[in-house]
Order: sequence, then structure tokens, then C-alpha cells
Amino acid sequence: MIASLNRLVDLVEQDLAADVDLARAAAGLGTTEYHLRRMFSSLAGMPFSEYVRRRRMTVAAADVVAGAELLDVAVRHGYGSAEAFGRAFRAVHGVAPAQVRRDGGPLRSQARLVFRLTVEGARPMDVRIASRPAVRLVGHAARVPLVHEGVNPAIQQHVASLDPAEHQRLKDLADTEPGGMLAVSTDLEPDRREGTELTYLHGVAVTDAVDVPADLDVIDVPAGDWAVFRATGPYPAALQALWADTATTWFPSNPWRLRQGPEVVAVLDRAADLSTATVELWLPVEAG
Repeated sequence: MIASLNRLVDLVEQDLAADVDLARAAAGLGTTEYHLRRMFSSLAGMPFSEYVRRRRMTVAAADVVAGAELLDVAVRHGYGSAEAFGRAFRAVHGVAPAQVRRDGGPLRSQARLVFRLTVEGARPMDVRIASRPAVRLVGHAARVPLVHEGVNPAIQQHVASLDPAEHQRLKDLADTEPGGMLAVSTDLEPDRREGTELTYLHGVAVTDAVDVPADLDVIDVPAGDWAVFRATGPYPAALQALWADTATTWFPSNPWRLRQGPEVVAVLDRAADLSTATVELWLPVEAG
């Protein structure tokens, strides 16, 4: 995976003005566009599209400072007009091209990325591969923004709005893995940009044998393989660190890749105030 990401960076640098065909690039690298986008954003800390824009504007800034015509610079770097180029330039550098031409800055430079795998071994990962039949995830769904660190206020509010008796009703329906109360995230953007919306479901997993009440939302999940990671510690910090470890440690060194599907967190044990918990993170995977 690390080699594939570095090759992707090479493709960007070959022609910064051109849009990289990620589907074609992924196929040539023996992976999928979905997995490539997810791993890039997780390891780089920014979406692939944002990295390309920052690199373009870093190189374009030199042309602006040198006094080249803005329309010529815009076309050279893949923009159809000086106005579109100016908006992209301002979004990256925080100032208009005219100010940079006059003052020589300020500029925000994006260095070319190099991905490396650092093996530390300080935190062994508790993981298993589970091959599971089709399952239904049922509960109460809401659209919420993606938050990378700390408590997600929208999710917290959604769960708190449920009647306490509703949690027990859901638990009584559960009859299959993943067990326990589930926090399900689906419909995420491949780049996982913070603030983008996703569908969050608070619920449980059931088989077709369960008669699901009509007032519950249902997510149908086809059969497939799952990588199941377990962690215990402060919540949600331990869970967020676990997700980061899957991207930085586990996926780059194992022959599995992410496939499209919901990400499921099963809360197996918890403190009364949910300050600490034992959780399982279920990620849909396929052989890489």
C-alpha cells in the first residue's frame, strides 16, 4: 500500500495541471479507488483532491511571483479562467495572486508527500477476520457531520434524544454479530473530509428471522469479510486512535483492503458515564 501511495504521488507530479484518473490509477496499482482514497486521506491527513490543489498552487505561486500573466498561469495549471484560478489560489494561500505579485507573499507551501512505513510495535493490535453472512442493521438513523477527534455533538444529541426504554427494545431485537449496541457510520465520502455528512445509525444487528418494527430504520448489508479490531480505554479517544492505527499500521502491512460498506462500532462493555469502554471496530474488507 505504501508503494501504491508513493506511485500515486509520482503521477500527480508528472503533470500537475492534469486530473489524475484515480479509478485507472488504482487498477494499475492492483487496488481500488475506494481503498486508495481512504488510505491517502487517512495517512496524509487531507483528501487527495486537496493535496493536488495545494501542490498546484505551490508551483503556480512561483509563476505569479515571477510576473507571468494570470490567465497564462491559470491555463498552465489546469484552470479555465483567471477567476477560477484566483479562487483556488486564495483558498490555499489566503491572499489574492495580485497581492503576492506585489508583496512576494505570504505563501503557504505544500511539499511533495513521501509515504513511509515506520514499524514500532509498541501497540500490538487485537484483530480477527470474520466472514459473515448478510445482515440487517436496524435502529434510528440521522445525517450528521464527520468529526475526526473528540465527541461528535450531533451524534451525542441524536442518541440522547432517544427514550431510555428504546435502547432496551433495540437490544431485545439483536440476534447476531456484531453484538451489543452499535454505532454505524455509512454513506461517508471516500476522502473522509471533516465536516462532510454521513448517515449515523444507533442500533443493533439482526438476521432475517427478526420481525423489524416499522418505525426503525434499516441498513441491509451483504455477505462479506470484515476486519474486527478490539480496543479498551477512554471513549471515544481509544476508538479514534484505533481507527488511526488501522490506517497507519495494519492495512499497509496486511494483504487486505477496504471495500465499500458501513463502518460499525460495537460497544461490548462501558462505564456508566461512557468515559471508558471496550469496543470492536468492524471494517468491511476484501483480499488485496
